[in-house]
Parts: sequence; C-alpha cells; structure tokens
Amino acid sequence: MDINDGRISRIDVVRGASCGATWDAAERMVGMSPDGAIIRMGLEVQFFCTADPSGWDPIYGKSPVHLAGKLHSSALGRAIDLSKGRPIEKTGSGGIK
Repeated sequence: MDINDGRISRIDVVRGASCGATWDAAERMVGMSPDGAIIRMGLEVQFFCTADPSGWDPIYGKSPVHLAGKLHSSALGRAIDLSKGRPIEKTGSGGIK
C-alpha cells in the first residue's frame, strides 16, 4: 500500500476472499483518504460478497457478509498503520469486535 498526499495511491492484495470481493473493493479505495477508506472497504466488500447473508456464523453471531466487511475494514486499517510505520497491536480476537 502506498499513501501519497493523504490519499491511497496503491493497494496490493496479498490475501483475499475466494469470491474475489477483496480485489474489487480494493480497487475502489485508490484515491480515498485512509480514514474514509477503512469505513468504505467494509461496505464495498459487502456489496461484492457472494456469501449467503441469511446464514449466521455461530462463533461471531453475524452474517458472513457482515463478518467479511468487518474483517476487511480491520485488515485495511492494519495495512494503513503499517504503511505509516505504526506498530500493529495483536488482539486475541483478530481485531474483530
């Protein structure tokens, strides 16, 4: 990930959802501010997600679409922190709340 002049200029997806939603959503983050992109990433992934939204994950108690949005927003936030040289805090839940 590259951030230039306060905007995301490049994102390389290292690992993403098997449906391809990660790559589609990441393309739309280019040109956005990092703070706005963290929120938008989760929404875009939900738009592109092909998981059944009526199925509920028994562990997290969320639909897979919402879980995917949270995971992707969290991952983008961590990538932004790394690109700015900030240390990444490790949480027991993988950053999902």
